[in-house]
Amino acid sequence: MPTSPAPGSPSAAPRPAGGPSDGPRRAPAGAAVLREDITEAIRAAVFAELAAVGFSKMSIEAVARRAGVGKTAVYRRWKSKLHLVLDLVSAFAVQGLPVPDTGSLHGDLRALLELMSHLLRHPVASQVIPDLLVEAARNPEIAEAVREVLLRSETEIAGAVVRAAAGRGELPADTDPERALDLAIGPLYWRLVVVRGELPAGYLDELARAVTAALKAGS
Repeated sequence: MPTSPAPGSPSAAPRPAGGPSDGPRRAPAGAAVLREDITEAIRAAVFAELAAVGFSKMSIEAVARRAGVGKTAVYRRWKSKLHLVLDLVSAFAVQGLPVPDTGSLHGDLRALLELMSHLLRHPVASQVIPDLLVEAARNPEIAEAVREVLLRSETEIAGAVVRAAAGRGELPADTDPERALDLAIGPLYWRLVVVRGELPAGYLDELARAVTAALKAGS
C-alpha cells in the first residue's frame, strides 16, 4: 500500500508555479483577442460605406454586414461610429502627408499644397470631412475630437515647414505655423471641399507664391 511522503522530503515540497509540468499558459478567461484580419476587414468596409453613403447615413450595422462580422466585433474596437471614422480619418491624414523638404519655403509650400490637393480630392475625404464638420457644429465634444484629428498632423507639418524656413533665414523664428496653414490650406479647402470645383491650371503655383510672399511680408 503506498504511503504518503514524509513532511519535509523532496517529493512533499510544493511544485513552483509555472514549472514545466504546468503545461502551456492560457489567456485569462474572457480576455478579448482582436484578430487583425477582422480589424482590417472592418476598416475596408468603413471606407466602402463612407464612399457609398457618407458619414451621416453610415451605420455600424451596415459596416458589420459589409465586413462579414457581427456588430459586437465592431464595438469591441470602437465605441461609436464617430470614433471609428475619426480613427480612420486620422490614420489616412497622417499617412498621406509626409513633411516636404525641398530646400526652400516656396518649394515646401508648393509640395504641401500638392499633397493636400490630392488628399482633399480623395472620394472618402471629400465626403467625410464636410459631414464631420456638420456634426461638430452640433456637438462641442465632437468638435474637439474633429479639431484634434483634422488639424493635428497638418499643424505639425506646417510647423516643420516654418522651422525649416526659419533655419534658412527665410522667416523669423516666431512665425506662427497656424497662420501659414490658414493662408495655404484655406483657399484650397474652399475650392475643393466647399465649392467642389476643379483647380485652374497653375493655381497651386500661384497660391504657393502668394502664401510665400504673405508670410515674408507679415514677418
